[in-house]
Amino acid sequence: MNGQIVGITKNKKRFLNLLLLGDEQESMIDRYLERGDMFVLEDNGVKAVCVVTRESRDVCELKNLAVAPEVQRQGYGRKLVNYLIGHYWGKCSRIIVGTGEVPDILAFYESLGFEYSHRVRDFFTENYDHPIVDHGVLLKDMVYLKHEMDSEKAQD
Repeated sequence: MNGQIVGITKNKKRFLNLLLLGDEQESMIDRYLERGDMFVLEDNGVKAVCVVTRESRDVCELKNLAVAPEVQRQGYGRKLVNYLIGHYWGKCSRIIVGTGEVPDILAFYESLGFEYSHRVRDFFTENYDHPIVDHGVLLKDMVYLKHEMDSEKAQD
């Protein structure tokens, strides 16, 4: 796997179909898309996309990470997150990510150096207009994981 990661500053909605894989309600994506930094991983076409927002002087949040279905589990998501860790190194002291309580997804982030931070009870049931099911799991709470940028060396 090769691929190049590029920042996107204009016409971010052109990647909406891919973004909807990471956050399936467009109105929720609209809350962060324009204020966030968008990155796309290209490798003979767009393979993955992510959006990162600055939540405070010290905290950046990975709001959306999506990999095209036909190339999932091939390292594109891992490559993109490792890029983000390096890109934001020195620019924030912590990256957080909120996700559903899905074992495979939690294990993915933990393998990249993220650890449990906190949870927001009933986030999915109160903020989405329909039930969200991810990997067969009905999502209720948002689980936040954190990556402390000053406690580990950036990963390759």
